[in-house]
Amino acid sequence: MRIREAQPDDAPGLVALRAIVYPYLVRGVESTRKMIAEPPPGEGWTAFVAEVDDRVVGWVSAERIGATSTANFGGVNLLHVHPEHRRHGIGSELLAAATDHLRTLGTRRLRAVAQEDSLPFARRHGYEPSRELRYSALDLNPAPALPEPPSGVRLRPIADLDPQLLFAADLASVVDEPSDVPLDTKSYESWLYDVWDNLGLDKTASTAAEVDGEVAAFSLVKRDGDRMWSDYTGSVPTYRGRGLARLAKTAALHRAAANGVRVAYTSNDEANAPMLAINARLGYRPVAAEWSCLAELT
Repeated sequence: MRIREAQPDDAPGLVALRAIVYPYLVRGVESTRKMIAEPPPGEGWTAFVAEVDDRVVGWVSAERIGATSTANFGGVNLLHVHPEHRRHGIGSELLAAATDHLRTLGTRRLRAVAQEDSLPFARRHGYEPSRELRYSALDLNPAPALPEPPSGVRLRPIADLDPQLLFAADLASVVDEPSDVPLDTKSYESWLYDVWDNLGLDKTASTAAEVDGEVAAFSLVKRDGDRMWSDYTGSVPTYRGRGLARLAKTAALHRAAANGVRVAYTSNDEANAPMLAINARLGYRPVAAEWSCLAELT
């Protein structure tokens, strides 16, 4: 076994590994390849893989979280090991590599996400559970009917939008999103990388509800084959209470299904009651639970 930095050509093996450990996550080979070859700007992002007999059996990425005003906050992202290679120290080695990298970036507080059966591992390494995350799935056969927008509301694929308008709506909607830290300082450059220029973003299915030329609500679709991820659904605070987030998400799911998507996945903080209610009405069913976990880096 050896730990090394991830390379773009690792992408097919990483996607296959992720499908085994996280079957409810959606990120395709080309999107994964680009993430490794062209990492997020300004966040010190890096990734490591564990390799056994020239086969990738583990992964972790680490970065300074730049979307928050909380200083010196870093993330250990998606640490996972193939089930056949667990309990041999691979996870600990990957975590050590990620932690050493974050230390060089000056981070002092760390966040990771753990599946429920990995919480003992997290606690042994100084991480304490903070927030519960629900992962849900929706069978799109049949798909939700295309909703009729109310008067004054226009449903538009985001491909028809000025990305600056969508960025402004994203910033406004995420301010009170349940999280371990406020998500209040995301730059336009970072947003373009994470959202607009992501190779998996389906700009035809992703839908915005527009009112008086402004994006009032939106729902983003990231796709890999016949599977999709509802990346984020949000509404601008001044337009809430009108059902526009549910309207946009229903339209996005309908359009994705019309183009061949068969199952949709999403995740929500258990404290996000409005979005959980929307998903329940759409027919989503829980498929997994994870926990965000926090640690102090000394």
